Amino acid sequence: MISSKTLSTVLFLGIALVAPGLSAQSLPDFSNIVDSGSPAVVKIIVEHPAGRAASGQPDMEQIPEYLRRFFEYRGEAPPQRQRMSMGSGFVISEDGFIVTNNHVVDGADSVLVRMIDRREFEAEVVGTDPRSDLALLRVAADGLPFLRLETGDALKVGEWVLAIGSPFGLDYSVTAGIVSAMGRSLPTEEGENYVPFIQTDVAINPGNSGGPLFNLKGEVVGVNSQIFTRSGGSIGLSFAIPASVVRNVVVQLQEQGRVTRGWLGVTIQDVDKTLAESFGLDRPQGALVAQLAEGGPAAKSGLQPGDV
Repeated sequence: MISSKTLSTVLFLGIALVAPGLSAQSLPDFSNIVDSGSPAVVKIIVEHPAGRAASGQPDMEQIPEYLRRFFEYRGEAPPQRQRMSMGSGFVISEDGFIVTNNHVVDGADSVLVRMIDRREFEAEVVGTDPRSDLALLRVAADGLPFLRLETGDALKVGEWVLAIGSPFGLDYSVTAGIVSAMGRSLPTEEGENYVPFIQTDVAINPGNSGGPLFNLKGEVVGVNSQIFTRSGGSIGLSFAIPASVVRNVVVQLQEQGRVTRGWLGVTIQDVDKTLAESFGLDRPQGALVAQLAEGGPAAKSGLQPGDV
């Protein structure tokens, strides 16, 4: 006869032996995505006038000495009057078009692109769009490996995603996590940002900016752009620009070097509980017209401040 104590011990050992196998089966293997995607991911090294580095990017003075070797500049040594910063990016066509963040290359004197095989190219800034924080570069090369932007909008909260980039100059670092939320609107110095950001808990740090965010199909679903942090490092609040926004911006930058947008000339705010009660609504819903631009399309259409 088996005692209850012995039976409990046997069950515990059985679960302990089976659990690692179940955990391993439930976690995805990212190695194929890394192998296929890494050749098209690039490290971007930027030279700035003395005393200026791209917003959100570490310069050499901020990097610990034991990490500075990862920033080794393989071309002619830059003049002492200049400062270097870095970021990430990825090739989107075999003829050398590269996507990155605007804040990575903003104000740059020169931009150097380094491939995984250590080839280096001087890059031309084709165009930038500060509002979406996107920039399009081009290098004089053909036959480059490239990545495809996701063509649908099927990304879901809870889905696995993967980032490849160069945080603090550590080339081709891979981090993974899940989609935490979709359509996040983040405030900027100019007000609300129109980009519907993808929020993830992927570990993103300075130097990851401009790198790709992949889904499990190996498609690029976003461009890593921002983090919320008090320490300067990742705390699990990362934000990526959706592929749908990237496609639209890239097309305009390729065609005209800048982005033009339609406008309504209206400022709105969410209807909260207090506003809903004041307007006699059953529940908070809709938007309140807070302000109109004089002579703008919204004003000409007959909208009035206070409309819901």
